[in-house]
Amino acid sequence: MLLHDFKSVVEKYKIIFFDAFGVIKSYEGLVPGIEKTFDYLKQQNKEYYIVTNDASRSPKELAATYHRLGLDAITHDLIISSGMLAKEYLDLKVNDGIVAYLGTQSSAHYIDSSGLHTLPISAINQHNIDEVNALVLLDDEGFNWFDDINRAVNILRKRTIPAIVANTDNTYPLRGNNDVSIAIGGIATMIESIVGKRFIRFGKPDSQMFMFAFDLLRERRPVSKKDILMVGDTLHTDIMGGNKFGLDTVLVLSGNTLPDDADTRIRATGIMPTYICNTAVIH
Repeated sequence: MLLHDFKSVVEKYKIIFFDAFGVIKSYEGLVPGIEKTFDYLKQQNKEYYIVTNDASRSPKELAATYHRLGLDAITHDLIISSGMLAKEYLDLKVNDGIVAYLGTQSSAHYIDSSGLHTLPISAINQHNIDEVNALVLLDDEGFNWFDDINRAVNILRKRTIPAIVANTDNTYPLRGNNDVSIAIGGIATMIESIVGKRFIRFGKPDSQMFMFAFDLLRERRPVSKKDILMVGDTLHTDIMGGNKFGLDTVLVLSGNTLPDDADTRIRATGIMPTYICNTAVIH
């Protein structure tokens, strides 16, 4: 397995897409030294964006979490979340009624901003279930796993409505990067198999996530896919998604993919990053 120096890789591109968890931060805080990377990018006048499946908070709240950790280089306008795609779908496809959601109140920002009547799953009962016209799975926190997951299953058994998954991640790394926790994408997969319905998924590795980000860039100025580098820690989301969209990709070994497992996983999946680096830290 050939390891590259992250700085030498970044020098080849004008725009950098970063995943968040496992690349910039973990549940212990920022990846040590990552602020040096953003100092370098600003010095070199390179554009960068956080392209994330994290729909747990609005871009402003997500940016605030970086600021509290001492990383002021990431502002809300540089965050492109899969929650934005879920909002766009609701704006186009759901005109009235209740949109029920699994997630935190903060994660409901995306659907609240669409002007729809939003309620947590826990507030859906026999009196209002007939008014539910969509179910959105936003985050793995903010609800009772036993009661509310069962409630979601039964809503989808009784109502023929779209179920939208705003974060396709099945897991995310916990402290120390050796353990993982089930993310909302994993919960969605379980519910989907129980009710026998196909859900609408937004986020990496779906090319629509990258097209959404690409279109935002092209609204500002001409840009080519060859100008963009995708940096991620997970083969099945960041790397496969970037590859499918035609971007060069970097797998960093600071999150979901550990150094001892990387070569085996790449061989087993056939998902080949353009480069492999230990971290996204520029020293």
